[in-house]
Amino acid sequence: MKFQYLELVVIMFESRGLDFTNLNCTSLDKTFCDFNYCYLKAENRTYKHLSLRVNLYKIPVKNFKVNIALYKRSNGLRPMSSNLTVDGCKALAGQKIPWVKFLFSLFTEHSNLNHSCPFDHDIIVDKLPAQFVFQKFNSFIPFPEGDYVFSSNWIAYGINRANVRVHVTYT
Repeated sequence: MKFQYLELVVIMFESRGLDFTNLNCTSLDKTFCDFNYCYLKAENRTYKHLSLRVNLYKIPVKNFKVNIALYKRSNGLRPMSSNLTVDGCKALAGQKIPWVKFLFSLFTEHSNLNHSCPFDHDIIVDKLPAQFVFQKFNSFIPFPEGDYVFSSNWIAYGINRANVRVHVTYT
């Protein structure tokens, strides 16, 4: 009886987490940038990661902003909070606002976006694990379970150049 209870607790703990369900990458200005690849990959039942590569054609990029929105799926998409637009160069140079610092920390360890402007190379996010993102979210704020869409617009020199949407299920 004790063994079955322990097994149930382990199963409940393992079932909690974050799962990537979809990834959409769209280049809005193919003369400025384009996605070489953008995909989710499941290595096994418990390890799923996302990878993307953006080829930049007009380098160096000295000025960019990111518009971020989080939506919860519930009979359509409902905004979780208002849109937030941040200066990407300042954020990577050592932003002091905790929420912005947290958002960039979700992917900087798994990307080459680990320095401030200018960027004179392609942007790569390599094998960002869902479990890593789950641990970051879990340590930052309590979050209600559900399906979410994290949408980001990447704006360079005042023009929206690309959109990346990550769909996740948080349980």
